[in-house]
Amino acid sequence: MAGLRSILQNRVVRAVVLLGTLGASMGIGAFTAGWTLVCAGNQCPSVDVLDQYQPRQTSKLYAADGRFLAELGLERRTVARIQDIPPLVQNAFVYTEDRRFYSHHGIDFYRVFGSAVVNVLRGGYAQGFSTITMQLARNIFPERLERAKSVVRKLREGKVALAIERKYSKAKILELYLNQIYLGNGAYGVESAAQRYFGKNVRELNLAEAALLAALPKAPNRYNPRADPDRAVQRRNTVLELLRDQHIINDADASLAKAYPLQLAQRTETGDVAPYFVEWVRKQLDEQFGRQLYEQGLKVYTTLDIDMQLAAERAMEQQLRKIEGGKLGPYKFLTYEQYLSRAADDDRADAGVTPYLQGAFIALDPKSGGIRAMIGGRDYTDSKFNRATQALRQPGSTFKPFVYADAIQNGHTTSEALEDDPISVPQSGGGTWSPQNFDGKSMGYIPLRRALYLSRNQATVRLGMSLGEESVANMAKKFGLSTPMPPYPSLHIGSADVYPLEMIAAYTTFAAGGIRAKPTGIVRVENSKGEVLWEPAAQRSAVLSSGEAWLMTDMLRDVVRRGTAARAVAGLKVPAGGKTGTTNDGADVWFIGFTPDLVAGVWMGLDRPRTIMRNAQGGDLAAPAWTAFMTEVYRRRGVSGEFAGPGGLVAVAVDKLTGYRAGSLCPADRVIIDYFVPGTEPTQECDGTIMGPMGDSASMQNAFELPGATPLPKKKSPSDTANPFRLP
Repeated sequence: MAGLRSILQNRVVRAVVLLGTLGASMGIGAFTAGWTLVCAGNQCPSVDVLDQYQPRQTSKLYAADGRFLAELGLERRTVARIQDIPPLVQNAFVYTEDRRFYSHHGIDFYRVFGSAVVNVLRGGYAQGFSTITMQLARNIFPERLERAKSVVRKLREGKVALAIERKYSKAKILELYLNQIYLGNGAYGVESAAQRYFGKNVRELNLAEAALLAALPKAPNRYNPRADPDRAVQRRNTVLELLRDQHIINDADASLAKAYPLQLAQRTETGDVAPYFVEWVRKQLDEQFGRQLYEQGLKVYTTLDIDMQLAAERAMEQQLRKIEGGKLGPYKFLTYEQYLSRAADDDRADAGVTPYLQGAFIALDPKSGGIRAMIGGRDYTDSKFNRATQALRQPGSTFKPFVYADAIQNGHTTSEALEDDPISVPQSGGGTWSPQNFDGKSMGYIPLRRALYLSRNQATVRLGMSLGEESVANMAKKFGLSTPMPPYPSLHIGSADVYPLEMIAAYTTFAAGGIRAKPTGIVRVENSKGEVLWEPAAQRSAVLSSGEAWLMTDMLRDVVRRGTAARAVAGLKVPAGGKTGTTNDGADVWFIGFTPDLVAGVWMGLDRPRTIMRNAQGGDLAAPAWTAFMTEVYRRRGVSGEFAGPGGLVAVAVDKLTGYRAGSLCPADRVIIDYFVPGTEPTQECDGTIMGPMGDSASMQNAFELPGATPLPKKKSPSDTANPFRLP
């Protein structure tokens, strides 16, 4: 029996061995056949293309002072040479992703067999065996090596990896890999990731930071330190332990790096500043360069001032929250904070329209038109609609300076009389339109200067009608407005819709002595070799003579000194002028102001126009944001100078009550010096009486408040309103 049992056992063993050998032979045969056929018919890419391979690189935007601003591209990537990538970064990736990288030839067979055992035991695909070279193959040839987990894909990856290893050095392979791999947060390659996460070059990374980057390839989104910092740190520490186990770092370095706090870069260092400006510039660059912009790593030098941008954001958001908080009167709409706290889909922005109070802010250099700051809304991730460049809103009384500039250019003077009394304008469809002043009162005859700085609607409509709607519309176009100007009398008090960027840029004319500068955001564009590809020329055009501009500037300075913005701008120790604006329904509030070297404007309103609050006024709601911005800017940079003097104008002594030339009979206490464009000086002399074109003495009280005069007592000044109806 024992002999029989032994014979049977031997036969079983031989059968098992035979079957095993046969199975192994069949497996090897199948593998060999698969290996031979997997790339048949040109199904695998040729690695020869790597000789000339240039990964897509993002174009970089830089601020006016050279600081990094943003990246533009399909993949955010900056290529780094292997010699510029520190050994600690190289080792962190190699010993985390492929510790036998320097000893295998593209396929790590130890990992192949090890992962096969794990996968059989777990009954599925639980562990991979991709080497760095195999990862490189599928990252460079994604369209030829599909992402789906399959045996065929792995065979193709392996075959391409072996071909890469036969042709290229380990250093070259590692360089390609470290520049190609996706590391989350929109960053491709270690250089871009170092900038995105830490605000520094890859050469400057410490051990803890290098380990965090090396932790990301396993699952870039899962271990994104911005999304889940705790999980990212745990994974980083695991990488550090791997490096210690491999004796790449010692115990002390590992412990120190594990204790290192996660210090992510601020958005000013990572390309998250001024998103509305960046997108505005991107559209222009796309028209000029097309795909070159997204693939060839252009360098774009812009006009933006990062410090001014941040100052504008702080000033506007602080004022918007003050309005929403009811500090300036009852506010009934959804606040920004309330909106963010709601998760329902129907509360989210639809096509860019938001339910909370919005704002736009633009600051420009008046001489070059260079945009220093641009805010197109409160939250770019929520609404990408740029209210600074795309919104059409009524400008209210910020339009009035164009009427008065047209008047000055047509021979009117700052001291002549305007009638601020009720007016009824016939309408084509029947009936009449009767514009009202904000305070519901009339002031009789007042000087043109005062009509502007107190923003009197009735006087302005009379002045505009005397000039003609076509004349005023043509003047507005000279100031840079491109939107239609319907020929209705309401045009004169701001009924025509405008783009905020054009409206604010128009005021460069006043700050720059009559020369308007078209807004621009691009200084020059260079290729990766530093060669200049595009350098847009500044576009400037004469709108007013220097004398006309000085008169307008001086009147607009009165808006700040004693007019509708006096209370909001009080305390600003910088020469400044500007104009408030409010639509009749209180749906739009503005302030556009300027100094000798900076123009800035603020708009606030709801995306779907509605009255912001009762008695909404640009001087109360918008102007304080402008003042806060200017205060911060000039605290840092200091005052650069004064406005240019009244060159070319004629100084004439006039009677402040009548506007007549001061004659020998004119009382001395009524004589002031005013300025005139040559040929427009008054010819009639004051004879000492109190009667004149502006009426009797009762209507002439405080008729003139010229520079240097004692300001009027502080009181709630009449604000400015736009048309009482919205044009079709």
